Amino acid sequence: MGLNMHPRFSRSLTFVCFSISLIAHAQSSPQSGGDFSNNPQPNALPSDVLLVKGAWSGASDLVTPVPEGGRVANNVFSNQYFGFTYTLSPDWTQKYVGPPPSDSGYYVLAQIRPAETSKGTSRGSILIVAQDLFFTLAPAGNALELINYNKESLDADYKVEQPPTLVRIANHSFVRFDYGSPVAELHWHVLATQIRCHIVEFVFTSRDTKLVESLIQEMSKMTLPAEAGPISGRGGGEVPVCIKDYARDENVLERVDPVFGQRRFNPAPVRIIIDEQGKVKHIHFLSAFPDQVNAITDALFQWRFRPYLRDGKPVEVETGIMFGRAPRPATTPSTNAATE
Repeated sequence: MGLNMHPRFSRSLTFVCFSISLIAHAQSSPQSGGDFSNNPQPNALPSDVLLVKGAWSGASDLVTPVPEGGRVANNVFSNQYFGFTYTLSPDWTQKYVGPPPSDSGYYVLAQIRPAETSKGTSRGSILIVAQDLFFTLAPAGNALELINYNKESLDADYKVEQPPTLVRIANHSFVRFDYGSPVAELHWHVLATQIRCHIVEFVFTSRDTKLVESLIQEMSKMTLPAEAGPISGRGGGEVPVCIKDYARDENVLERVDPVFGQRRFNPAPVRIIIDEQGKVKHIHFLSAFPDQVNAITDALFQWRFRPYLRDGKPVEVETGIMFGRAPRPATTPSTNAATE
């Protein structure tokens, strides 16, 4: 993506562009590694290198679903945290799982592409991503606002082919946004909805627009939670109600500050689930060092919150807390940044 793009959107576009460029050269030149490598043997790591694990995602238990916990089985991608299933097109597969979430709450949930045994002549890529609205750097409060922001952030080298439009897929409302690169002859088709205060996007990329339209039509086989929608998707029902900044002083009855053994300068975003009694029952670290995880976990399990009432009854709440220095938020792009 161009220099004016928001970093989150730019990363997904750069990733997909790189994958497509590899596809184009796969039959003409040998490759030593990567997603479409002809060499099944990975390069060996140097023997004299010490690998140190840095900031990573994690959770206080292995039972409670987390956003990055989706997987493909029997040609279906399912994600228990978001409560959706997506049936892959025949001869399409997931080869690699995504990286850990970023400290601004951006997830690559799955990258799907034609299998090596596919007989189709058209190639492309499907990227399933999610953006946590608690920690996003973009000035957006829901899926519709984020897609409009991404549209306004497009560099002049890209052409808007369909502005953000509400569409109906699998009996749920999505925002659809299409754009392309005339120079690269590539097209991107983005479909976004909101679930549990996350924006879930399906990004289809190909030179073949007919292929993409057929893949979008197959989204009708998806199953989604009832809350999914461009401006809804705030939890409740069988999952906790998600409330941004619920850990304000007026809602915290008891607080214990974490004691860190080392001075670090990274942001450590944390999502927590608070039970009906106001106790922390689950902690999800989007990005943190192991010593930070231990200190924050010890502290948060001693916090006590004011129970959240819905219709006069206490319910579970999911909220976010940023420990450390938060990243600088993005600014609203100029209105002339997009090319129609």
